[in-house]
Amino acid sequence: MNADARKERSILDTEVRFIKGVGPRGAELLAKLGLICARDVLYFAPRTWQDRTEIIPIAKACEGQTGMFLGRVVDAKLKRTRFRKTILDVVIEDDTGYITATWFNQPYVADKIGKADRLLVWGKIGEYQGNRQLVAPEYEVFSGEADETEGIDHTGIIPVYPLTEGLTNRRLRRIVSNCLDGYLAAIEEFIEPRIIEKRELPSERVALRNLHFPKDEEAKAAALRRLKYGEFFVLETAMALRRENIRRSGGAPRITVTDKIDEHIRKLFSFPFTEEQEKAIGHVRADLAGPAPMNRLLQGDVGSGKTVLAIYSMLSAVAAGYQAVIMAPTEILAGQHYRTLSKLLRKARVKWGLLTGGTPPAEKRKLLADAASGGIDILIGTHSLIEEKVDFKNLGLIVMDEQHKFGVLQRAELRRKGLNPHCLVMTATPIPRTLTLTVFGDLDVSTLEKGPPGRQPIVTRWIPPDKRPEAFEFIRTHLAAGRQAYFVYPLIEDSDTIDVKSAVETAKELEGIFGEFGVRLVTGAMDAKEKEAAMRAFRSGAARILVATVVIEVGIDIPNASIMVIENAERFGLSQLHQLRGRIGRGRHKSFCLLFSEPATEEASKRLAVMAETSDGFRIAEEDLKLRGPGEFIGTRQHGLPEFRFADIIADWSILRSAREDAFELVQIDPTLKRNPKLYEKVLEKYKGRLDLIEVG
Repeated sequence: MNADARKERSILDTEVRFIKGVGPRGAELLAKLGLICARDVLYFAPRTWQDRTEIIPIAKACEGQTGMFLGRVVDAKLKRTRFRKTILDVVIEDDTGYITATWFNQPYVADKIGKADRLLVWGKIGEYQGNRQLVAPEYEVFSGEADETEGIDHTGIIPVYPLTEGLTNRRLRRIVSNCLDGYLAAIEEFIEPRIIEKRELPSERVALRNLHFPKDEEAKAAALRRLKYGEFFVLETAMALRRENIRRSGGAPRITVTDKIDEHIRKLFSFPFTEEQEKAIGHVRADLAGPAPMNRLLQGDVGSGKTVLAIYSMLSAVAAGYQAVIMAPTEILAGQHYRTLSKLLRKARVKWGLLTGGTPPAEKRKLLADAASGGIDILIGTHSLIEEKVDFKNLGLIVMDEQHKFGVLQRAELRRKGLNPHCLVMTATPIPRTLTLTVFGDLDVSTLEKGPPGRQPIVTRWIPPDKRPEAFEFIRTHLAAGRQAYFVYPLIEDSDTIDVKSAVETAKELEGIFGEFGVRLVTGAMDAKEKEAAMRAFRSGAARILVATVVIEVGIDIPNASIMVIENAERFGLSQLHQLRGRIGRGRHKSFCLLFSEPATEEASKRLAVMAETSDGFRIAEEDLKLRGPGEFIGTRQHGLPEFRFADIIADWSILRSAREDAFELVQIDPTLKRNPKLYEKVLEKYKGRLDLIEVG
């Protein structure tokens, strides 16, 4: 970074107390809004804007109209109700008529407004007892006999900011205006002129000025589009750099899957691969044979056959003389993978093992020694695999199952256990296209949309409280016919603060209702031996009911289980409900998912309606993202996805797509960003360490 850049950067880092009109006390208030330096103030997004381009004569005010009115205060009365509430009525009058502005429980407003003051009010007109009224309008007070527009703070389209107690919008607008005058010139452009011209974007400086004080709606819209584009462009440049650096790193294990190896692997399976699986295998074989490490996301709906791809990939690596690992988010899922491999490989010359937090110390020591010496070919495990003491002799392939449960940094940590190993990440939570371009933007994508032949459709029903007795009789009929059922609950034990069913208490209740069928309980709080004993009883059929928390969301495969009961279903996200539903429908019997719920919000009702309407995981994922947003859907902090100031990856999909196209094209032309140093600085400032970027400057 040159001296001028350092100087300008230090100017933007100026503490807010030195901005004109702030001072030490003002700095304390701004800090509550997260505004620490001049840069923060420049990029502080208004929550809305008010159109103050025209002062409306009071006589022309109509009920339901929103606008700005200016008049003289002719009366102000502060009344107290018998419940110690306050009502402030202020009557203002202009040359055409009068209107009442009313504030409830804001007695301090009375201290700021006096008779003969001129009062500017902005809000929506209502009606009370036949009179026009503004309830809790924004206001500014002007004293004296000056011309009616003199001294009004920012007419036109003005910003309305989030506030904290002690800070008014009028003062904050003046602070922002002073900051723009004093520090905007230090903002440097980081997007190439050709891209700005191509996308018809204003400069960063123009965008920031028009963000706060646009001359019209068109200028405001252009400013927001530029700032959203800029956020997406920096993220997508980071993604493009990461993908390019993985590609350029070379040195990956060259794993060629010959026809003979392919034939040997296929013989282990008792069924032919589906057309989609064959296509994905083609992607994997091409990746493994290339000079760069595979960096592929395999997404597929519940039961689509992703595990087949994982096993095929790992055995391909082992056949070429390398070790492979598969990392799962829970001990239950890791155990499921271990049992699957044990069945498939019982006659093969492949050595495999299971490493979890519950592995006995002596067994763990042997597994670690075997991994380091090469005495084990495939190691299955949980987060235990990324512990510092876990080493490998020749790690060639990493498989991460249920990728949405892990973060980018955990993927990178596991990758460091080998020398540029190939990486296959899998998820049964279908990923909306917006997240494919952001959270997983550095990965190549293969998709399995259809399940394997023979999977049974699942009937989903939303069961209100008054239908529970009928539902229980329905469940009893299926249990008596030999079927099995899951009962899933959002809490482990009863809560005094949240009125939901708990797994522990309900297991006791179900013992009294369905005791003759055998009831077992599994929660994340139980130790590994207790969980395994309960699961063994359910797998064997000794227990036909399994009561559980979401610990069974993944990794359970019981073909005889045909009933899934989800209690307090409104407390689960759509994708989680879909995952839970995917635990059934795996055998030859018709399956039923029963959503026990009494939703209190419209959003919860929408989730349940979507679940009852469709079993398409990709549609469910899109709806879930719309309802919950990316933060809750996938855990933004965990995955390195920023909390954007301006952009919304759902609403601004078209801007995101354009930014990605331009960023990937630029990195292809300038893979080290030597021609774009300001952009490189921006990427490092935002994402260094968060997306595990490789130094390329």
